[in-house]
Amino acid sequence: MAIDHESPFKEHKVKNRRPVMGGGRPDEDNRWPPWLRPLLSTSFFVQCKLHADSHKSECNMYCLDCTNGALCSLCLANHRDHRAIQIRRSSYHDVIRVSEIQKVLDITGVQTYIINSARVVFLNERPQPRPGKGVINTCEVCERSLPDSFRFCSLGCKIVGTSYDYEKKKKKKKAMALVSESEDSYTSTSRGSEKSNAVQSFTPSTPPPTAVSYRTAKRRKGIPHRAPFGSLILEF
Repeated sequence: MAIDHESPFKEHKVKNRRPVMGGGRPDEDNRWPPWLRPLLSTSFFVQCKLHADSHKSECNMYCLDCTNGALCSLCLANHRDHRAIQIRRSSYHDVIRVSEIQKVLDITGVQTYIINSARVVFLNERPQPRPGKGVINTCEVCERSLPDSFRFCSLGCKIVGTSYDYEKKKKKKKAMALVSESEDSYTSTSRGSEKSNAVQSFTPSTPPPTAVSYRTAKRRKGIPHRAPFGSLILEF
């Protein structure tokens, strides 16, 4: 009996479903919209090869229907009836406005940022060398510091973090960590017991009394007694 699972990334116009394969593993290729992976691997803000002479030749647009690479504003003339989105930049990283992407994609769990008064999400991960002090919640993939209400720092991390293989590896890693923690606890307890026994074995016991010391202990110095009237001189 086939079981349909709703994709975590879904298009609102067309409902995508994940078929279950023979081994119970979902088909990864059908989990995401067909344009999502090509979008994340596209290089933006390069010069358009077709309109290199124009001052509007910077490629910061993308057609979701054609998925044929970055486009400049002049290229959009050939995509009038298509779904096109604009890519922006923040700190040398590609972002897209939430108001645009949430129309075609479920971005639940991805952290959003406000840049130039507009709420945006990052396309790909931005690894953080050292998480800040006191940080409790981090991205499940790249471990970047996040507020508690989010799981991923970018769309790319959500694709990786919700994939079947990654979830399987995550569960296996968690199980191994629990086993390792249990073994460390047992080893620590065992070493503590051995150390206690060693201390007891090296503690010298009170030696039993010898015959000489026993006799010495039993021998008491007597109280001197004088003969009665020893110093009395009798005179007649």
